[in-house]
Amino acid sequence: MKNSSSKIRDDIAKLQERLKAAEAREAERIGRIALKAGLGEIEIDEGELQAAFEELAKRFRGRKAASTAGKKASVDGDDSTQTTTVTSGAAAGGAGEV
Repeated sequence: MKNSSSKIRDDIAKLQERLKAAEAREAERIGRIALKAGLGEIEIDEGELQAAFEELAKRFRGRKAASTAGKKASVDGDDSTQTTTVTSGAAAGGAGEV
């Protein structure tokens, strides 16, 4: 049975709303972490901040693909690298704004 175009449009609209809500949750999570790390007080250019976040994302994407140790092990590893990121990246300062 084929879906009508109006049904497909309704489905797309619902999915767009779900995507918007998921992105908002992700932004709030990252913002909370950045504030806990003390990055909300750092003055940094938005472009520089975005570049630092992109660098951080690349580093963690590589680790996640290579890691099979389980969630607990990766969480412990993330904490130690987050400290490094705070120092070197001053980066996540604007994460609360994301």
